[in-house]
Amino acid sequence: MKISEYHKIPFKGFKTIPFWLSLFTLLIVIYDLGFEQTHAIQFAIDKAYLVTLIVAILATVSRHLRKTENPFIRILLFDFFSVLFFSFIVAVHLHFIPESSPVSFLNAKSWTVTAIFLTFIREFSAVQLDIKRTVLNPAQLFIISFLSIIILGGFLLLLPRATISGISLIDALFTSTSAVCVTGLTVMDTGTQFTVLGQTIILILIQVGGLGIMTFASYFSYFFKGGSSFENQLILSDITSSKKIGEVFDVLKKILLVTFYIEGLGAILIYLTLDSRFSDSITEKIFFAVFHSISSFCNAGFSTLPNSLYEQAFRFNYPMHIIIAALFIIGGIGFPIVFNLYRVMKQIVAGRIYALLNIKEYTYTPWLINLNSRIVLITSLILTLSGTVLFYFFEQNNTLAEHHGIGKWITAFFGATTPRTAGFNTVNTASLHFSTIMFIFLLMWIGASPISTGGGIKTSTFAIATMNFISLAKGKNRIEVFRREIADISVRRAFAIISLSLIVIGMSIFLIAFFDSEKDLMSIAFESFSAYSTVGLSLGITAGLSSISKLIIMVVMFIGRVSMLTLLIALVAKVKHKAYQYPGEEIIIN
Repeated sequence: MKISEYHKIPFKGFKTIPFWLSLFTLLIVIYDLGFEQTHAIQFAIDKAYLVTLIVAILATVSRHLRKTENPFIRILLFDFFSVLFFSFIVAVHLHFIPESSPVSFLNAKSWTVTAIFLTFIREFSAVQLDIKRTVLNPAQLFIISFLSIIILGGFLLLLPRATISGISLIDALFTSTSAVCVTGLTVMDTGTQFTVLGQTIILILIQVGGLGIMTFASYFSYFFKGGSSFENQLILSDITSSKKIGEVFDVLKKILLVTFYIEGLGAILIYLTLDSRFSDSITEKIFFAVFHSISSFCNAGFSTLPNSLYEQAFRFNYPMHIIIAALFIIGGIGFPIVFNLYRVMKQIVAGRIYALLNIKEYTYTPWLINLNSRIVLITSLILTLSGTVLFYFFEQNNTLAEHHGIGKWITAFFGATTPRTAGFNTVNTASLHFSTIMFIFLLMWIGASPISTGGGIKTSTFAIATMNFISLAKGKNRIEVFRREIADISVRRAFAIISLSLIVIGMSIFLIAFFDSEKDLMSIAFESFSAYSTVGLSLGITAGLSSISKLIIMVVMFIGRVSMLTLLIALVAKVKHKAYQYPGEEIIIN
């Protein structure tokens, strides 16, 4: 039989076996890593790993043998190196390769687990997933994806090997919710009460929560298939806010590449700031750097240090403070802004090169910094500068007293930027001046920018509301800025988000004050604002809350991450017929 005729063989049954086997083996991996194993069970588990990898090799090879069209080069390269990687692992485990071989290190379990995970991704991506808008709208899909990851994360944290001395169901779900919603509020110390496995689970939940499970699943599916259904692209265009359906996967690719590039660079820079006083272990330093880089960029605020960056050995490490602040500022400014700034820098550099080479055929693109970028950047700059000055003024003789010179300004800068959903602290939050706490309330409520890893009502919402006040004071019936007019739908959305945020925060303060009446109102309000804006700062009451109050904070964190407006869109049916208009009347407001 010719190779070209292999596609005629009925492979339907075989095509599903690798996926279900990889899924089953992934569950075995969770069981293997999460529980203590006897020698006999461990032997059977290791053999199951080998069988899965062998089936994965055969499935990958057969998939290409029966291809009727030439696959994308990226798929060929991925499958080639995967088969090579899996083959070496199998050969090492079956002792086909001597222990003195350079690839004998692949005998470690970590490499086998990595191979199983890659196998699952490859087979899952090959499954046809068509999501119908008639069944789930984008808002519902977005919410369900987050709920699913939170529940899965909670059960993973319940694994015996994930914690030092165990964890309750409510605390596991609370930690999972905080990680997926990139909040940073904790009821157990991440560094001392979670094992490396538990910290790794938290780290994965932060990364998935920061970018969204749909981003990963959709792009991997596109990567291996080279396309997607029109229905899927419509849903993803809503989730990613892409203006053109054809740009959906290009936007997803850029988001992933920018995220991993910045997180990788951040991890390297954080690693360079660590000295031997932290640890002599290179592995521990790498894990610390990666953990804090991902947590920073995703605006999660989780730290393996008991007192975050206020820890004695780190509170004066100003280079690390600057790196972490840069990471959460970039993560919180929003991907559209980052892409827009990249295009601006690209045009500036290209213009300089063309000028040096005296090339006249250069096309200049006007208005490259769009209105959204201008509003977000100016608002962020004003909040950062005013916040730094006010923090310095209020705290110079209080929490900043132990810092000197430029270190005092760096700490003030960090203290003014971290409330906007980052959650790290370099000062004792409980010792802050009352005026500082009041200003932090405002910063937490405003939060980060749209389509970012941060929370809050967003800088653009706050900017639109402020410009609306000014327009009304001037007697204008519309908002005009930079020779552009803000669309009416944007104004309506902004005020809807503001109203809903105050309702959610107010209800949470009322309920927590009722169920934990012994807690002071300031701490409860701080906790509620921090939860809604997914900040993670606390005045120290999180771990001492009752179970019902923890549930309330979990709900607030979830609403803050997906937004109350998204929840309403998911629950309320859209009006289908809007081809009419009633007579308008003004309502007396003031």
